[in-house]
Amino acid sequence: MDRRTIFLAHSEARQRAVAAVQSAPAGYVVKISPPTRSLEANARMWAMLTEVSRQVVWHGRKLDADSWKCVFSAALKKQEVVPNLDGTGFVVLGQSTSQMSVREMSELQELIAAFGAERGVEFAEPVAA
Repeated sequence: MDRRTIFLAHSEARQRAVAAVQSAPAGYVVKISPPTRSLEANARMWAMLTEVSRQVVWHGRKLDADSWKCVFSAALKKQEVVPNLDGTGFVVLGQSTSQMSVREMSELQELIAAFGAERGVEFAEPVAA
């Protein structure tokens, strides 16, 4: 049996999930979770992060979109920082955006939009704040 994901969208899908559980070898693990963000939401997030990276100077620095993703996801999750291994900087203990639920991704985009609105960021497409 291979690893698979079954979306519980209708009764047939639920029946397939039950059958997969019943036929799974001993030791396999079942995880039930809310859906993660869509590819469309991911693309929208990156477009928003790119606009912020182009238009905002943060504490005297221009950050790239990857760095802004870390800043926003850390702010959303109220994440912690710890010193890195050699003590010359810090590491954010965080969550991957690919594992965010639909709700969390929506909240992240709302945070980016609100931050951008406060700083006059012009987004390529309208965003809800």
